[in-house]
Amino acid sequence: MRVTIAGVELRSPVIAASGTFGYGVEFEDILSLDKIGAFVTKGLSAEPMAGNPSPRIIETASGMMNAIGLQNVGVRAFIDEKLPKIRQIRGAVCIANVFGYTVEDCIEVVRALDQTDGIAMYELNASCPNTSHGGMVFGTDGMMLYDLVARIRRETQRPIMVKLSPNVTNIGQMARVAQDAGADAVSLVNTFLALSIDIETRKPRIANTTGGLSGPAIKPIAVRMVRETSRAVAIPVVGLGGIVCTEDAVEFMLAGAAAVQVGTASYADPRAVEVIATGVRSWCRSHDVERVRDLTGAMLSA
Repeated sequence: MRVTIAGVELRSPVIAASGTFGYGVEFEDILSLDKIGAFVTKGLSAEPMAGNPSPRIIETASGMMNAIGLQNVGVRAFIDEKLPKIRQIRGAVCIANVFGYTVEDCIEVVRALDQTDGIAMYELNASCPNTSHGGMVFGTDGMMLYDLVARIRRETQRPIMVKLSPNVTNIGQMARVAQDAGADAVSLVNTFLALSIDIETRKPRIANTTGGLSGPAIKPIAVRMVRETSRAVAIPVVGLGGIVCTEDAVEFMLAGAAAVQVGTASYADPRAVEVIATGVRSWCRSHDVERVRDLTGAMLSA
């Protein structure tokens, strides 16, 4: 069941996605962190953030929308309060999700984390709006994405996984930009920009007006994007987007993912990541798959 992503060996290809698993320590009494591949922290910013006003999460057909606003305790509180507990959890592999509204914000977070132990790699959130460039999202502009990744690459020796925005016309091209700038892996997809309206009040159902759509509704699109990306780059691709069961995880791997992340499913079942990780092991055994990494890109032509 072991896979290697950007030089980091994981016990399982199933990872808990950012934003749905707290800082990892909250789940210690719910599931066995040594039974999953890794967990990705909530996005960490240079300063604490309260997030958006409510309502900021709603259920949709086959999924959910959220506009949490990247609420988090800030990188310094994470280092002082969360990371010491994470280090004590045997077998836990922590991936720190990093974001900022300027490149300098991201650099500040990485510099702070680089002074500590207990972080296996960084997941760089490229779906944030760059306030220095009129609010355009880093991950939708090739030049901004290259600059972001290249400058973070110069700051750290730790592996960098770039979380790509799906709200682009050619995600394979954006993955190549990240690779050329020094990324060690890419993860995709992040949520799709969406809108839901209350027809009685005629107002948006989320206070922020728009939000990110996730869950099973986006899975077929995410699988397609993972396949396109895996054929466009040489670095590992970590797939996510609507994975709620074992079969979903296997499908992403067949499309080209070296590992997968489970997000929205954790809202319905806090143990979903471990259940899926155990399920993938059983699936491989029943299908005579000796090494789970052999599933990556093993889709056959129609």
